[in-house]
Amino acid sequence: MNADTLQDMRAGFSSEALGSQAVFRVALHALSHPGRPLAMPIEAECPELGHRAAAVLLLALLDADCTLWLSPTLAGSSTAAWLRFHTGCRCVDAAGQADVVWVAQGDAVPELATLAQGSDADPQGSATLVMDVPAFQGGEPLRLSGPGIQTIQDLDVRGLPAGFVAQWAANHAAFPRGVDVFLATHTEVCGLPRTACINAESAMEA
Repeated sequence: MNADTLQDMRAGFSSEALGSQAVFRVALHALSHPGRPLAMPIEAECPELGHRAAAVLLLALLDADCTLWLSPTLAGSSTAAWLRFHTGCRCVDAAGQADVVWVAQGDAVPELATLAQGSDADPQGSATLVMDVPAFQGGEPLRLSGPGIQTIQDLDVRGLPAGFVAQWAANHAAFPRGVDVFLATHTEVCGLPRTACINAESAMEA
C-alpha cells in the first residue's frame, strides 16, 4: 500500500472500541432475531462502493485471522483496501476459501453450497455471507420460523438471487453445518442464521 493510498484512506470507526462494540451488538441481535431488519450505527467514514451497513459490519467482524472474498464490484477497489488497512484481513481469490464473503448489490451471489460449510465437529468453520440488497420492501415475501422467532417472522426483501429459498432449505437441513447470512441495505441489517427455516409466502399459499 503506497503513501498516496494511505493519504486518501478513509477513517474507520470514530472510536474503535465503542464503534465496534455497537455494531457487534446489532449483529448479535440480528442473528438472535432472524428476519428482523435493524438499524445499523454507522460511525465510520465508509468507502463509496458497497452498502454502508455492510461496511461497518465487516469493519467490526474482521481481523487479521480472517479471510475475505469480495464480489467483482468490490474486489480491487478502495473498499478492499479500506478493509485490509483497518482490520488486517486477507483477501482470497475464491469464495469457497473465505471466512467472510461480501457481495455488492447487482453482483452474482455464489451459491450457498459452494461456500465453506464447517463440519459437525467444527460448525464455526463455516462462512458468513454478507449480501447487499436494495431494500427490505417491495420484494419476495418470506416467512421465517425457528429459534429466536416466537411464531412467524415475515420478511419482505428485494434483491435476493433466483433460487435463494431452495438453496436456503438445503443450507438449513445441513445444520449444524451451513452458512449464516446478513442482508444489508445502506442503513439496516437483517440476520439469517442457519437455524432459521425460510419459506416463500407464495409457496405456502399454493
